[in-house]
Amino acid sequence: MALPIRQIAYFVPDVRVAAARHAALFGSGPYFVAEHIPLRKALYRGQESQLDHSSAYGQWGELMVEFVQQNKPGPSAFHDMYPEGSGSAGIHHAALFVDDLPSAIAAHQAAGREIALYAEMNDGFAFAMVDTVAEYGHMIELYSPTEVLTGFYAFVKTAAEGFDGTDAVRDIRFD
Repeated sequence: MALPIRQIAYFVPDVRVAAARHAALFGSGPYFVAEHIPLRKALYRGQESQLDHSSAYGQWGELMVEFVQQNKPGPSAFHDMYPEGSGSAGIHHAALFVDDLPSAIAAHQAAGREIALYAEMNDGFAFAMVDTVAEYGHMIELYSPTEVLTGFYAFVKTAAEGFDGTDAVRDIRFD
């Protein structure tokens, strides 16, 4: 069963700057910025963790683009690839929809891949970052296509219809 890439994500120092630059260069967007995305649970490589991150989400043709920044220091799936304080940035992950997140996680673990991050948002939406850096040069994000998620993807894609580059970076809030 083929699992198409739904999103490509870049780790950056400033999601607003990166989103505006990408929109100007490639005509992608508009971008919706969620600051300090609330998580009720975060496990970094199996250990309880705190992850404070912000993301900008936009459309680039048929693909969603995410720019993500980590707001507070500390170990994370982001800093695994782009060490804290290094100023490095780049592709971090490709996101896939899976029918059953726990089964997909178990399959990756059985294949010897570590789960770099497992997180749940306050509404219970769960996602995982599989460490595939040695194999593919980036991580893979997994999540189930819930109504809330597919609705958000549709919202971003619809906003891109007729986007003329103005008001390229906008605010959105996840509770």
